[in-house]
Amino acid sequence: MKPGSEPVPVALPAGFAARLIEWQRRAGRHDLPWQGIRDPYRVWLSEIMLQQTQVSTVLAYYPRFLARFPDVRSLAGAQPDEVMALWSGLGYYSRARNLHRCAQVVVVEHGGCFPDSAESLQRLPGVGASTAAAIAAFCFGERVSILDGNVRRVLGRLLAFEEDLARAGPQQRLWGLAQALLPEQADAKDMVAYTQGLMDLGATLCTRSRPRCSECPVQDLCLAHARDAVQKFPIRTRHLRRQSVSWWLLLWRRPAPGGWQLHLQRRPASGIWSGLFCPPVYGTEAELLEVVPGQWRERVSMLPVISHSLTHREMRLHPVLLDLPTESHGDVLLPDGGWVDCGDLTGVGLPAPVRQLLDRL
Repeated sequence: MKPGSEPVPVALPAGFAARLIEWQRRAGRHDLPWQGIRDPYRVWLSEIMLQQTQVSTVLAYYPRFLARFPDVRSLAGAQPDEVMALWSGLGYYSRARNLHRCAQVVVVEHGGCFPDSAESLQRLPGVGASTAAAIAAFCFGERVSILDGNVRRVLGRLLAFEEDLARAGPQQRLWGLAQALLPEQADAKDMVAYTQGLMDLGATLCTRSRPRCSECPVQDLCLAHARDAVQKFPIRTRHLRRQSVSWWLLLWRRPAPGGWQLHLQRRPASGIWSGLFCPPVYGTEAELLEVVPGQWRERVSMLPVISHSLTHREMRLHPVLLDLPTESHGDVLLPDGGWVDCGDLTGVGLPAPVRQLLDRL
């Protein structure tokens, strides 16, 4: 639909909710560790982890996180660096900072109990409308619809939604249609099955590139399928432009009793890997070599380049190793930061490619 034109009326398919609930109970996912529980803390944690992250990845992090922080009070009382260290490798690190802030708000302002409505949950740090709806539906049986990326795709195809979901207005109109599709007079169990069904349909059948329409429980209700135009929907005209970024990482390493120490500094509060620890970063090889004293240039080793993909950037990391001599333990001109024992890196919040690099070293 062209900007400025009137929205096209959308007919809602009858029986969608009942069909979805029946399918989820029969064929949906039932073995994920955050399913079948009504603990808002655990549901909230899983929802935050699952934002922009595959289920297979979260399955490894979720139990480790709960083992260290089994409830919201333990998370609220943690040191920020400990939270970031456990999050290391999940990416989108602002989620971890908001997670910690949210836990503190729940403890200080709500007595350690999560609010019981989607409207109230949205006021918590880092909790968007769809995440709030998921917590409210799963834990409190509230009749409210989620609308994350997967669900926008499912409903965009189901309704052949002709508006551009890169714009705020159409997103709000689709949310209104999502609310209208909710099962009528749904009890808490129905809301759990319906909400999980939307998630399961988008994750397993109604996928972005290879939808399995022949297995879909609502194929005959899907207007995009009826038009043979599944790949057209959802409509989103604005896409992120991917950029290429090259960084040179200077791995200052020195001998220490029992092993090695590495010089790390905290990344700025905004930007890539904000708040995490990392070897000093330079924009070019020349900039890096400028900080290396001339008598140590022969100790420099160029390590293999590492490629790392972010949502909107392709990164090429150029690690440069410099082993300092034992006698250099005096005052060495280094960027702000500090020395860390290489054996203690498990408790340090590191970006995933940096941790993998240091593990290999």
